Amino acid sequence: MKTAHDLVAEAKSCTQEIALKDAEQAIRQADVLIDVREADEFAAGHLAGAVLIPRGLLEFKLSAMPALASRDIQVVLYCKTSGRAALAAQTMQAMGYLNVQSIAGGFDAWMAEGKPVVKPEQPSFD
Repeated sequence: MKTAHDLVAEAKSCTQEIALKDAEQAIRQADVLIDVREADEFAAGHLAGAVLIPRGLLEFKLSAMPALASRDIQVVLYCKTSGRAALAAQTMQAMGYLNVQSIAGGFDAWMAEGKPVVKPEQPSFD
């Protein structure tokens, strides 16, 4: 029986993972940057310009969003540490997307390098 780790390793072997040092350039060249984490993770901080599409909803959201219908758009994905992003990249490839990359190390690696993060300000009810 395969474990989650096995599935992630398999996904990483057949998808393109970009090194953190190349991530900013890849994001600039991408048509869309997708955060596949959950809504609470996104709300706590995310990469500027990222669109939230949780991995569990990915196939449904991609099918329902006309802006993401073209299979030749440039896509960069990320999650917390890169596992969910690799699985999402594999899914997108199975759906026919041709140019999908994920960020090695994910959001945690991005933060560890001190790269900029958007942290929405929460309203104060004082």
